[in-house]
Amino acid sequence: MSLYLGKVHYWLFNKILWFEELENEVINLAKNEGLDIDNLSDEINDKYGEQTPKLTLEEMIDTANIHGWLQEKINSAEGRMAAWTTKVINNNREVALKIENIYTNQGIKAAKEEKGIECATAVDIFNSINDYILDGMPCDRVNEVVTSEENIVEWTRRVCVHEHIWNKEQGDVDYFYKLRSLWIKAFVSELNSNFEYIEREDGVKVITRK
Repeated sequence: MSLYLGKVHYWLFNKILWFEELENEVINLAKNEGLDIDNLSDEINDKYGEQTPKLTLEEMIDTANIHGWLQEKINSAEGRMAAWTTKVINNNREVALKIENIYTNQGIKAAKEEKGIECATAVDIFNSINDYILDGMPCDRVNEVVTSEENIVEWTRRVCVHEHIWNKEQGDVDYFYKLRSLWIKAFVSELNSNFEYIEREDGVKVITRK
């Protein structure tokens, strides 16, 4: 196991931070919906661990177990998100549209942060998406690219690393994937309006030039 931080470790860490920002939006929604977020925070943090402190990666990470530390932080972030989302939905199912709007708006926000970075091809856009989306560790090989060309990228989900997390909260992993799809669709549209994101009935995900 490497004792040194590399680009991939910072890449994963930044994805965790982004996901926690999305989590904060859902917590704000819970507060606005009248949920007791103080007690819920204690309950959820006790179960999954607290959010990442406002420190640099070097100040926190266990260099004797870099992979394990990052894996734990990913599991922690995903567990909290599943818990918060499920509790908000169970409190009032009509609030689902507000959660969906959070994901759409965060997709737009992320794309705006990418402005100025060359994203002229489908491959560029696909790579940019993966700077944000949490899908386990790289070694999990969650996604399998089947087509990678200038005007189109197609990929499939080889394994699901989220279902057991959502099942733990008696939540709906399919709803999680719906939220993610809204995020990606908004991200792609905002990043380069010449492209669009499509999910085919056979499960293949597509970024294609219009």
